[in-house]
Amino acid sequence: MSEISSDDPILVEVLRGGFVESRHRGAATVVDSDGKILLRWGDIERPVFGRSAVKPLQALPLVESGAADYWQLGDAELALACGSHHGEAAHVEAVTAWLARMGLGADDLECGAHPPLDSAAAADLIRHDRAASPLHNNCSGKHAGFLATARHLGEPTRGYIAPDHPVQRRVLAALESMTGLHHLAQAPRGTDGCGIPVIGLPLTGLARAMARIADPSALHPHRATAVQRLSDAMAAAPLMISGSTGFATALLRAASDTVRAKPGAEGVYCAALPKLGLGLALKIEDGAQRAGEVALGAILHRLGALDETAEAALARRLHPAIRSIAGATVGEIRPAAILGA
Repeated sequence: MSEISSDDPILVEVLRGGFVESRHRGAATVVDSDGKILLRWGDIERPVFGRSAVKPLQALPLVESGAADYWQLGDAELALACGSHHGEAAHVEAVTAWLARMGLGADDLECGAHPPLDSAAAADLIRHDRAASPLHNNCSGKHAGFLATARHLGEPTRGYIAPDHPVQRRVLAALESMTGLHHLAQAPRGTDGCGIPVIGLPLTGLARAMARIADPSALHPHRATAVQRLSDAMAAAPLMISGSTGFATALLRAASDTVRAKPGAEGVYCAALPKLGLGLALKIEDGAQRAGEVALGAILHRLGALDETAEAALARRLHPAIRSIAGATVGEIRPAAILGA
């Protein structure tokens, strides 16, 4: 994978007392389902790790294999497969019940354990002197989906995170098909935080995949049905996509008819815009999630993807204030002028 380019423009600025204290560079693009580039900033052909932003693509085999129907999965489970939950009770209980339905448990998850991302849920574990388990991992829903396909198709459930396991081979095929990028077996790769392979993809490919989620009409009917089912589940169960305080959940609650957004670690954001038939992908150079949210909001505003009600509901997240320890507003985080918001 090539080095990050310092030529990427400044997309987000952090001000304190009217003085620009920090700047976040990045790259972003908006494309249609044919891959036509409508907007671009920075180097959009450099491969980046999409991380958890590609979970809706990784969940496609769960539906296409018939596993979702076999295990009678509803919107909550399908959204969990696409989401990065915060380890709240609703998330843990849903994954636990899903695994039990398959005759599996937390020990079958190979994602590892970390404390809940939700501070209240993490404090609750400490208060009750309980350790975090793989159920609290933000990727446990995705991994439950992997196990569901393996279990349904009679494949080994151990080692499902390995690149040569059928589960991961199906995921790679889905990524190739949706991004329009072939030979991804030769693309840059690493290991994601949850242990599965992570593939280097250019932002153009990621955005094209999101555009095909936004407008699946040109896809094979079987694929189009799976795409629509996952997209509908994300809109129907926004709490499962991140958590009660998560930006992705807030965005879905405010604009579920116009935006399906999914963040990934290290400043990645992808979004499908159903009413516009467009896909969006961005990467903040220094990995700052705060900058990713502000840049995403600015691009959505420029595209007219958020109505006045949605913008008002999201105002605190789209234009965050910098506050002192005592709570006084002392600055702001704002999109740079280049985004044209």
